[in-house]
Amino acid sequence: MKRLITLAVLCSSLFCFSQTNEIDSLTIQLAYQKQDSSKVDTSLYLIKALYKSKNFKKALLYIDQTERLSKFLNHTKGIADVNYYKALIYSQKDDYYNAIDGYNKSRKYYKQLGDTLGIAKVNNSIGLIEIKRGNYSVGLENSLSAIQTFETRNLLDELSSAYNNLAEAYYNTHQVDKALEFNIKALNVREQLKDSAGIKTSTKNIASLYSDRKEHRKAIEYYEKVLMLLNPEQDQAIRGEVLPKIGSEYLQFKDYNKAAQYLVEGLKFNRRTKNNDGILRSLNAIGELNMLQKKVKLAGIQLNEAYTIASKINNKPELLKNYRLRKELDSINGKFQNAFFWQGKYYSLKEELEKAKQPKIPVDTKTIVNEVIDTTKDDEFNTLAKQEEKKKNEEYIKKLKAIAYVLIAAFLIVTTILLLMHLKRRGSLKTNRALQAKNEQIQLQNEVLSEQNKNLEDINKVKDRLFSIVSHDLKDSISSIKGFIDLLKEDSISREEFYDLIPELSENADNASSLLFNLLNWSKSQMQNLKPKAELFNIQEVFQNKMALVEQKVEQKRIVLIDESHRDFIYADKSMIEIVIQNLITNAVKFTRVGDVITVSNNDHDGNCLICVEDTGVGISRENVDKLFQNGTFTTRGTDNEKGTGLGLSICKELVELNNGRIWVESTPNVGTKFYVELPKKRPVES
Repeated sequence: MKRLITLAVLCSSLFCFSQTNEIDSLTIQLAYQKQDSSKVDTSLYLIKALYKSKNFKKALLYIDQTERLSKFLNHTKGIADVNYYKALIYSQKDDYYNAIDGYNKSRKYYKQLGDTLGIAKVNNSIGLIEIKRGNYSVGLENSLSAIQTFETRNLLDELSSAYNNLAEAYYNTHQVDKALEFNIKALNVREQLKDSAGIKTSTKNIASLYSDRKEHRKAIEYYEKVLMLLNPEQDQAIRGEVLPKIGSEYLQFKDYNKAAQYLVEGLKFNRRTKNNDGILRSLNAIGELNMLQKKVKLAGIQLNEAYTIASKINNKPELLKNYRLRKELDSINGKFQNAFFWQGKYYSLKEELEKAKQPKIPVDTKTIVNEVIDTTKDDEFNTLAKQEEKKKNEEYIKKLKAIAYVLIAAFLIVTTILLLMHLKRRGSLKTNRALQAKNEQIQLQNEVLSEQNKNLEDINKVKDRLFSIVSHDLKDSISSIKGFIDLLKEDSISREEFYDLIPELSENADNASSLLFNLLNWSKSQMQNLKPKAELFNIQEVFQNKMALVEQKVEQKRIVLIDESHRDFIYADKSMIEIVIQNLITNAVKFTRVGDVITVSNNDHDGNCLICVEDTGVGISRENVDKLFQNGTFTTRGTDNEKGTGLGLSICKELVELNNGRIWVESTPNVGTKFYVELPKKRPVES
């Protein structure tokens, strides 16, 4: 290790010596050159070297001299380059006002030269400034305009910076998919450049984004790659951050052994390095692990310590997590008053953090304009100008008055003509209205009769299809049940063999029961006898009751079921909405695989309640999405070969619409599905 440190110091010294030697050589060369374009070029090399060595004061001195010489020689490229380096230095000093001014000046000269690379470099630098200032839309626009030029010329250093800028901007504007795309691009470029620090940063960002998308397997994969890249001596802070994060990802799969392994290692490591952020993150995750394993006393000790650290260092994201876990812990212990207290603090802090995540108001980035106002005008000239202006104003007012008189006269004439026409037509209109009213009444009656006939025809057609489907499915399920019983009755199988077949027998009975349940609700709605009895009720209670019904299946398939719902009231028929929620959750369980995630949530949307049941299951193809809400004609088997009736979503659509709501779906094959239901939170205003 001592040898490695010695070697690193030696390399650093050689690099500094090499850089100093280059600056000295360029300074001497510059002193003996004539005042021509070659001296400008040498000065630019010297300025670049000084900028890299962070000797900004000396660089600005040469920039001023070079700019004057370039203007004297009419050397446009030199003027553009010195303004670009001046802007880079001001940007390093966080003097954004002068930096933007310098970039705009250099871009103007690059445009005169038709230098597309120079324009692209300026745009990328402006994009970086705007992203730092929180003006993400302008930052994105500038960086995107630079990307194409960098890609065409394969400029890897510039691409690395531009991709990273875009990834940061997209993340801060909550476009996670685009942020992931550009982080992956940045990683590929940094691997080509062998930029070890950049590779670690991009890999860690990708892992974090996969975690945000609840793709926990991918998150673990990239977090473990980060661990492999770390230098044991130089990257202790990153290691302390990553270890508890991997443990938290394993916790999502309920893989408690793996989670405990990483979390305990992370806690020990962070205590040893005195990293409070890492200690806090580890304690929160270990507290959650112990709570899930029913070790509530130990969980309480760890969460209390985490709360103390979070309050001390003001780590608000981890403090938010701590509030949630303390609320759950007090609920388990039956301390509901305390749980209510923590829940209030949780939602207050969550709202504060969500507001803080919003992009900042854009800042004016226009080029600085220096205006010189001449205050030495002649007094006599000013007096004459004022008199001339007054005379023009008087003439303009006279013209306006004349136009006004003409318009008033024209208005009176037109009004008189219209009044006479109205009186003439009044008598004939009265008769026409009476006839029109009778015609409209007859037409309305005809439309009602036509609509009733159409509804009856549709009901008959659907009825025929349903009886065909139902008779076939019921026949299969009931025949299967009867066959099992006959085998037992005739002693064709032993009781032990029969017991082995009981799960399949139970599934057939469940399928028959589900079919009859959905058919009954659908038939009521089709016969128009199903009228909603609206009331105010808490949607969170419905979620909790319906999630309890699928606990056994969730445990069986090792699905992660996340409840992000909160207390909110809906004005609708509670029993109908319970049917809808049960169907959506049951479908989500049916079409998810082992280790997938189901999330239920509700949020406010334009004064209505927006319900979402999201899963990371097998998804639905575009052609099948269009069939989902049709009347009982589409069904597929679940990931565990579960049967469906083809009626559930058709019933859901009708029940939601009966309650003045709407339902829709967004899905991507092999990525997942989101079902949305929007319902009113108060009685609709009758027109």
